[in-house]
Amino acid sequence: MSWRLKEQLKDLLQEEKGYYIYPAGGRTRVALAYPNSYFVGMSNLGLHIVYRLLNQRKDTACERCFLPEKKLQAEYVKHKVQLMTMETQSGVSSFDILAFIMSFEMDFFNILGMLELGKIKPLASDRGEQDPLVIAGGPCATFNPEPMSRFMDAFIIGEGEAVMPAFMEVYNQAKATGKSKGEILALLAKIPGVYVPACYKVTYANGDKFSASVTPIGDAPDKINRQWLENLDDYPGETAIYTENTEFNLHLVEIARGCGRHCRFCMAGYCFRRPRNRSLAAIEKMLLGAKKNGRRVGLMGAAISDYPEIDQLCKEILGDGLSMSVASFRADSVTQELVDSLAQSGLKTLTMAPEAGSVRMRAVINKGIEEEHLLRAMAMGITAGIRNFRLYIMIGLPGETPTDIQGIIDMAIKLKDFMEEQGATGRLTLSINPFIPKPFTPFQWAPMAPIKYIQSALKNITNALKKRHNIEIIAESPRDAYVQAVLARGNRETGQFLWEAFANGGSKAMKSVLKQHGLTMEDLVSQAIPLNNTLPWDILDMGFTKEYLQKEYLESQQEIPKHTIQCFDGCQRCGVCK
Repeated sequence: MSWRLKEQLKDLLQEEKGYYIYPAGGRTRVALAYPNSYFVGMSNLGLHIVYRLLNQRKDTACERCFLPEKKLQAEYVKHKVQLMTMETQSGVSSFDILAFIMSFEMDFFNILGMLELGKIKPLASDRGEQDPLVIAGGPCATFNPEPMSRFMDAFIIGEGEAVMPAFMEVYNQAKATGKSKGEILALLAKIPGVYVPACYKVTYANGDKFSASVTPIGDAPDKINRQWLENLDDYPGETAIYTENTEFNLHLVEIARGCGRHCRFCMAGYCFRRPRNRSLAAIEKMLLGAKKNGRRVGLMGAAISDYPEIDQLCKEILGDGLSMSVASFRADSVTQELVDSLAQSGLKTLTMAPEAGSVRMRAVINKGIEEEHLLRAMAMGITAGIRNFRLYIMIGLPGETPTDIQGIIDMAIKLKDFMEEQGATGRLTLSINPFIPKPFTPFQWAPMAPIKYIQSALKNITNALKKRHNIEIIAESPRDAYVQAVLARGNRETGQFLWEAFANGGSKAMKSVLKQHGLTMEDLVSQAIPLNNTLPWDILDMGFTKEYLQKEYLESQQEIPKHTIQCFDGCQRCGVCK
């Protein structure tokens, strides 16, 4: 059966263009692992960026591996075949480094599954000198690595381009001089942006296992400072490998990174500060890959419409005979040129993210989007020939009341009425997700709304809109959102719950696992955290102070929430731009 699984990987590889394969020996071997399917993983721009970054080094050979589909997982287990890489169909346990991309909390279960399929002991403390060094990077590693700290040897805190060159230099030098794994980890821990859990101990104040203090052992740094790339032009941010077997069959181009809009719920807005734009010249150079490979351009960034030269960029893309798509835009900065370009490229649905329905609730979260912006963006879309619209909405936000839920209903009806008045007979879709408090945001102390409240709010919205033709409601499972919240704000103790849930079938087992420990998910996420608590992620430094986040949180709770203006040149409010 091993040969058949290898042939399937070879078949996928033969349909690719742009991958790297190096002769055996002479290079440090890194298996870059995406904890989801190949179809999903190959649409992740971060994977492409890190893959190219490592393979362009003269001392590193990076290959990729993905979580096999369910049926294939069963084949791997049945025939005792180890998880293999794409490029050389090698077992992942034979690599020097196994590097996971951690983008979503629910992928934590998949990471444990991949370790198990790879015949690698999940607990870092159980692995020996001959086992790969298991590391992780990405958003979830940067924001709060603690729930996965039992399983990882090291985490990359921040952006890969700013950390991995030094990481590989230190690792290779230590390996060449015969250092043990423990000695290597001690050296890696001194690199800015590298967190080695084994070099830190955890204590729980007053028997409270969810107010964890992480402190260094020996000469490990007191804080791990997030690293970020000041000039995006220094490294390309585009698709490295082309395949038809992917969610987004595009030539992905990152035009900006970070966001300065200060939405109080959003990790990306705080942990990818400061917002940075690539130069138009650098983007134009990356467009050549799209033209050469006959691909549609996928513009990537937190808010594409905030890019200062977006109209000129649209003209150049279409002028080169290319078409385009965007990851997201803001309704208050979108231009007719951008919307027209998307329509000419075949876009059928325009997506906007007001996040909340009422004026008050949008002020609480500091969104800065009002109904007039939504109506204006809709009018632009309808003028360009777009007939369908999608809204991203959150429910259960801090301080939300039934009046705010009614505001969502009223907003949906008003926008649908406007669509019909303008002759757009298409669909209005509301994509609704429960609010999840995330680390390093002003709402990190806020409670998650009770699950019964979330279910009731969803029911009210659905019932109020179900009779209206062509309004669709898509909602995330409240129970899945609760599991995400447990993991997002968790500590090392949470890693034990994660492991037990994985062993008992995955995320659906989290509720019963917690019950065995005398806990409920509500115990962990539906209570406000005192502002003076020591948080599991306090060992990390994102560049701004806890006091700054507290100030934003308290301002959101005022009777008239105070608005925080977006980042601007010369601003030093949060401390990131020193």
